[in-house]
Amino acid sequence: MVRTLDSEKIPIKLWLDDMEDGALQQAKNLANLPFAFHHIAIMPDAHFGFGMPIGGILAADGVIVPNAVGVDIGCGMCAVKTSLSAIDEGHLKRVMRTIRQTVPLGFRHHKKPRSHDSMPKTKTGSIDDLPIVRSEYDHARAQVGTLGGGNHFIEIQRGFDGMIWFMIHSGSRNLGFRVASHYNKLAVSLNKRWKISIPASWQLAHLPMDDEPGQTYYREMCYCVEFARANRALMQKSVQEALWEQISPDIEFAEPINIAHNYAALESHFGKRVYVHRKGATRAMTEDTGIIPGSQGNQSFIVGGRANPDSFNSCSHGAGRKLGRKQAQRQLDLNREKAQLEKKKILHSLRGKKDLDEAPGAYKNIETVMQRQRDLVDIIDVLEPLAVIKG
Repeated sequence: MVRTLDSEKIPIKLWLDDMEDGALQQAKNLANLPFAFHHIAIMPDAHFGFGMPIGGILAADGVIVPNAVGVDIGCGMCAVKTSLSAIDEGHLKRVMRTIRQTVPLGFRHHKKPRSHDSMPKTKTGSIDDLPIVRSEYDHARAQVGTLGGGNHFIEIQRGFDGMIWFMIHSGSRNLGFRVASHYNKLAVSLNKRWKISIPASWQLAHLPMDDEPGQTYYREMCYCVEFARANRALMQKSVQEALWEQISPDIEFAEPINIAHNYAALESHFGKRVYVHRKGATRAMTEDTGIIPGSQGNQSFIVGGRANPDSFNSCSHGAGRKLGRKQAQRQLDLNREKAQLEKKKILHSLRGKKDLDEAPGAYKNIETVMQRQRDLVDIIDVLEPLAVIKG
């Protein structure tokens, strides 16, 4: 941990010393919520978000805050180690071309809905108690196994021992967005009716968990987390099939690491059961294997958790942005960013100026981020990027 702020109702524990003003104010807002428990934790990749900083952890007593989970519920990472010890550029290009042909990118969906078996099962076996999921279910069947846009990616990488890995970053697509939007609007409406003293400008409307709206949101959120996991698992299958088709059917794959970094969960911390909101943060218990990706030009890390109570057993979910999307498109030099990637012989996704929002220069230094959280995780493997597909 880098420092602690004691100026608010509860402490703010920060794993960075260069937090932008807007994100710092959001952290202070969290620390002054009447239901915020013990302290607020801010990870080293933190930056400005909607209502709450991305890279923040809020433990809430008896309530849940939709905006503290975010609109891409269950967004997370999947990483798989292969039995390949080398891959040449020709094979790499063919693999990436096959992935682009089989995994819909950006706003694209499957032309035909995937089977019901591709979708998560509910605890009751029915989606009747999940009203938003029920209304979006058929659309979601066409979206499971699709990448989406923004910072979502599929990447082929080389591990520290030379072995080839692949990594996928994606979430719950439109399903999570619909659930998040519906319940945040409901929370705003109810908080206004209840004359809650929390300023509406904080964008942190909440739902009590002893009431039906809170319980229903929680059930729908959990389904979206599982949908996002299934989404990554289906793309994992597509990447494996591309490697089999383009290189060898004898390639073997290790057990996947598949984790979320946008969700809330009921956990025990400092002697109390609380709803831990991780928005752009990864759980890091001692039994957890985590994934912390860098930008498309920098290393990613496979890590083991250290169960640090000060972070509510959490760590960063990536490098974190240092430039907003529009800011990056205005300020970064396309030729310079491309040259840096090509010098490293990375098959990158920078084609034009609009792609600069995902250029390495838009992100924080991943080595600095990792150094700041040495008390949160141990590094298991370091992965170098070889080829990248962006949504």
